[in-house]
Amino acid sequence: MSTLAERAVAVLETADPLVKAALARETAAAWRDGSIAEVGSAPPPPRPARPARPELKRPGEVPKRKINRGSAGRGALLHALAHIELNAIDLAADIVARFTREELPRPFYDDWMRVADEEAKHYLLLVERLAALDLSYGDLPAHDGLWQAAEETAHDLLARLAVVPLVLEARGLDVTPAMIVKLQAAEDHDSAAALQVIYEEEIGHVAIGKRWFDHICARRGRDSRETWQSLVRRHFKGQLKPPFNDGARHQAGFPHHYYGALAAD
Repeated sequence: MSTLAERAVAVLETADPLVKAALARETAAAWRDGSIAEVGSAPPPPRPARPARPELKRPGEVPKRKINRGSAGRGALLHALAHIELNAIDLAADIVARFTREELPRPFYDDWMRVADEEAKHYLLLVERLAALDLSYGDLPAHDGLWQAAEETAHDLLARLAVVPLVLEARGLDVTPAMIVKLQAAEDHDSAAALQVIYEEEIGHVAIGKRWFDHICARRGRDSRETWQSLVRRHFKGQLKPPFNDGARHQAGFPHHYYGALAAD
């Protein structure tokens, strides 16, 4: 029987997005019910397998998405979000497989397999909404910025937690409510409902990132806030941009005094 790490690597090595999402959900279910009992170890690939499409460009080369441009604008937005969620499946699988030498407790793997399961669910929700607009994932270009963050933090679990859930996913909490409002104004209530599901579950993902960041800081005898700020300055290529959704971030256990000073920087 495969170990959890081996199954996580299988997710990473699966190129077909729908098969990847299904395998992530199957693996999460098998871990929950005990069909997979051991974490094990297996070396993850440096990059996840990807389909031939979409064409990957630099972030600045991908056209801006504007919801007010009718179905084309909504399609571009939903495609960009689907691409983010596909990367998020791989980011969750990678954190499970890459850091097994850390001797982490089972609840760590419970949490990150929950994240992998929900990211796969989010991807499938968005693919369904794309289909309603006669689009498929891969029809539009996308950027590779998310995996660059994974490569930058591949050497250290604490750096990975600092940047991926506590910068990139936290940013999603800031921007998603406005997207929901715009989709509702465009009378695309089904897409707005899908984003509402994603938004609520992403609060939990940020909370998971913060909980394990604090846990590892305590284990290493480091101050959580100072360590997070130092790691973000070192490993995040960009700026933290207000306005912040302080309410959602607080709900995730991520208070303003962590990120406010970096925004001022």
